[in-house]
Amino acid sequence: MDSGKLPFLKSSLSMKAMGGAVLALLVAYVFSQSFFYAEPGYIYHVRTVTGNEAVVTEIGYKFYPFGRYNAWKRAMTVQASSASIGSDITAEKDQDSASATLPPLSIMFLDQVDAHAEATVRFAIPSDEEAFLKLAHEYRSPENLLRTALLPAFKETLQANASLMAAEEYYAGGRTEFNSEFENQMSTGIYLVKRKEITVKSNRSAIGTANAAFGTEQEEYGEDAKTVFVVKKVLDETGQPLRKNQRFGDYGITVVSALVTDMKPNAKFIERMQLKQKASADRAIAREQRVQEEEQRLLAIARGEREVAQRQAKAKVDQIQKTTEAETEKQLAITKAEKLKAEAKIQKETAEINFEKAKIEAQTQRTLAEAEAYQKQVILEADNALAQKLDAEIKIQELWAAAYAKRQVPTNVFGGGSDGAPVGNDYETKTFMQMLTLDAAKRLSYQRDLAATK
Repeated sequence: MDSGKLPFLKSSLSMKAMGGAVLALLVAYVFSQSFFYAEPGYIYHVRTVTGNEAVVTEIGYKFYPFGRYNAWKRAMTVQASSASIGSDITAEKDQDSASATLPPLSIMFLDQVDAHAEATVRFAIPSDEEAFLKLAHEYRSPENLLRTALLPAFKETLQANASLMAAEEYYAGGRTEFNSEFENQMSTGIYLVKRKEITVKSNRSAIGTANAAFGTEQEEYGEDAKTVFVVKKVLDETGQPLRKNQRFGDYGITVVSALVTDMKPNAKFIERMQLKQKASADRAIAREQRVQEEEQRLLAIARGEREVAQRQAKAKVDQIQKTTEAETEKQLAITKAEKLKAEAKIQKETAEINFEKAKIEAQTQRTLAEAEAYQKQVILEADNALAQKLDAEIKIQELWAAAYAKRQVPTNVFGGGSDGAPVGNDYETKTFMQMLTLDAAKRLSYQRDLAATK
């Protein structure tokens, strides 16, 4: 290669390299001035070099040839908290995701008690193109919207809400009502109110003892009336409260949430509330002691009534037992008497039956005796009791025979006299026996002769 052309070639190559670098820089500049990345949770107001406007809501790289854009959060938060770093507005770059952070806001309650309130309000900006462009044209930037619209509305509403309620009412159970009214006024507008002073009479009347002439009949005196402040809402013809509309609502901004997170009153009010709390606690303790004493009294009464009831119950049991025993003895006596009566009745009936039986048996015996006597009479009348008489005579003869057989006389009897006296020989004895037999027969009154008997 010709040595004269070498410098020219080198110069040409350096020119091309510089041109490429310039072109690359130009392309990078054009790209940086024509594209941006749309982050999630933001709405972008884009203005191009040709004067056109656009609203970007999608995520990703967007083209804006040599124009400008503003990033608006879809939701902006205004927070008054003791944890805030300062009162500077940091807009979208705040690390705690709040659009504006403020120190606790000083408010004044209805009863002139000041306090520091911590609250948080979250606003949602419109997402449709027409409303968003109207908002962007009016306030131009998110910082301006916060300074001129959202922060003043936040402060005004919180202070107006505090003027509707007394501090004692708030700490006596009105916290929920306070928070609800704050969210309601942030969303739909601030109530138009009128503050009035009214005199309230106390139901308790004190009795003075300064005048001794009145004795116990003293006049009423003291704090029987007091002046209180009352805030009344202004009503329209239909009875609905009138409101001062929130100006940010005209641009489609809505309140997502409104929270009152803490309320710190001044030191004097805290001291007063502590004293009141102590007095309330003392009253509660005294009330509990009174209730305890009452319970003790009722317990003593109940114990006495229980002992009386036990004695009454025991006496009643004894009475019932004695009554039952007496009734039992009575029933036993009645049963025994009825038993004896029944036995006597049975014995009487038995005796009557036996008497009737004996009577019947006697009549039967009498009848039988009469029948037997009649039979004997008939028999006797028929044969003059011949059979009986014969039996009697047989027995007599048997007796004489036995006596004769057993007589103790000698076989031969010697004797004789001129006078003819018996000497007891067999003949004489036989004759004597015949004479006795005849005598017995005579006594039996029957004839031994058959013919005569017939």
